[in-house]
Amino acid sequence: MSQQPIDTRRRTLIAGGAAVAASPFMFNIARAQGANIKIGFPVPLTGAFSAEAQDQVRAAEIAIKDFNDAGGFGGRKAELLVRDDKLNPGEAATRTLELIEKDKVNFIVGSLSAATQLSINAVARDRKVLFNSISQSDAINEAKDWSLYTFHEALNPHLTAGAVARYAFPKFGKRIVYLTADYAYGHEMVRGFQRAGAPLGATTLADIRHPLGVADYSAFLPRIQALKPDVLVLCNFGRDLVNSAKQVTDFGLKASTKVIAPVLLYTSRQAGGADAFEGIIGGTSYYWGMEDKIPAAKAFNDKFRKAHGGAVPSDYGALGYAGVRSVLQAVLNAKSTDSMPVSIALRQLKYNWYKGDQFYRKCDHQSVQSVIIVESKSKNMKDKYDVFNVLSIEDANEANLRSCDEMGHKIST
Repeated sequence: MSQQPIDTRRRTLIAGGAAVAASPFMFNIARAQGANIKIGFPVPLTGAFSAEAQDQVRAAEIAIKDFNDAGGFGGRKAELLVRDDKLNPGEAATRTLELIEKDKVNFIVGSLSAATQLSINAVARDRKVLFNSISQSDAINEAKDWSLYTFHEALNPHLTAGAVARYAFPKFGKRIVYLTADYAYGHEMVRGFQRAGAPLGATTLADIRHPLGVADYSAFLPRIQALKPDVLVLCNFGRDLVNSAKQVTDFGLKASTKVIAPVLLYTSRQAGGADAFEGIIGGTSYYWGMEDKIPAAKAFNDKFRKAHGGAVPSDYGALGYAGVRSVLQAVLNAKSTDSMPVSIALRQLKYNWYKGDQFYRKCDHQSVQSVIIVESKSKNMKDKYDVFNVLSIEDANEANLRSCDEMGHKIST
């Protein structure tokens, strides 16, 4: 995407000693009436997911501008404090602790990886600071990691993989091989496919796992070819998705096997190109091309285009926008910047920021939303942003989520 890189220097913490825990009284003074409403935003600005994180920041800043241009909260303006979590759980926890205890943020929104969001959540939860995660995860909604301060704006792997499986397996075949990034995101996606595929008669021939950030997939490809699957599922993300898609294409696997992905990233498609991704089908939380049929998408896209030289937002960028805007709307609804009343207001929020109607499920604070099934284009593209065809939209439906009881929640929805 033709956008300027995020200037991380102005958001980088001055190196120094460890953060000193502050008392609730000190927190209240720092967050007194009249001060800016501070939203901490830890995301991996460096590393394998940096392109997606940069777009999350760009879109989140639009949500801040929307809020401020509308007058803020009683004249109080919002401020985004971006930190680089470096795609490392320990770094993510450290940055979150500093945001809460040193910078005195009111809320945390962010994370782009299942590898970091649980550590961010643990820090925020223990300090009773609301956290709205914008990264796919099944675990963050489970009772063992959840709290009244934990919200999940992103899709989760159970929902995403389930939607893609329900679309793809009946059409392309039921003998499945998974090429899986060996961490929580990959594992949870495979589980989602297998659960949705079982009633469809799908069979797992192999779940082949690779390290996060591997560059060479050549050792895996002959084994995949020998298994003769109907469908190969690329359960990886970011640069891993780009590299595996290119090498699968070069190896010729597409001649006999349909290649799909749980999350077909806009940024990955842009980086990998039309040839590498030709014919690959996957799910996404958002595609800018929905604007022809969804007015909220058009409004969001136009604001992003204006701010970024005509470029369009990515799927994960849109999550940055929605995650921040939802929290700020809850501030207005609660008439407070304290995490508990804002949490109560967020639980009650029904919203349509960019893709259609959404709401947070009461028992676990998962955003209930649609899943878009897209196919990568290599022909008839109107411009460089026109990379997907929208094949289907699975409407928002609580029935497609794991039950509250299964996740350890005793509260009925």
